[in-house]
Amino acid sequence: MHLFKPLIKLGAMACAAVILSSCTVVVDEGPDRPPRPDRPQMCTMEYDPVCARRGERQRTFSNACMARAEGYRPIYPGECRRRPDRPPQSDRPQFCTKEYRPVCARRGDRVRTFPNACTARVADYRVIHPGSC
Repeated sequence: MHLFKPLIKLGAMACAAVILSSCTVVVDEGPDRPPRPDRPQMCTMEYDPVCARRGERQRTFSNACMARAEGYRPIYPGECRRRPDRPPQSDRPQFCTKEYRPVCARRGDRVRTFPNACTARVADYRVIHPGSC
């Protein structure tokens, strides 16, 4: 009976180790871009639209956290109002599904992997090919 107690403890510890190791999350920021401490690393999918700005560019995001994660600064709640001197950007969706079909996309000289083509287009990237970069 005394031999079974250490074996039970050892078995419980092994089971806990397997469970904990299966809960590991790896975030790939890409080889050329370390995580930015000034930007959120994870946002909720809450729909509370904001208009945000980066430089001269304005864009509508589904929430303020997502705007900050892309390097934009929220400037007012709600969708961005279209300026009369600019045509609407109807080719870029504003909101995407959570479907996971990775794509490699480019904007200027930056190349990045996105979870799907829609999220790449929303970030103003052009899809290069399916799959990771």
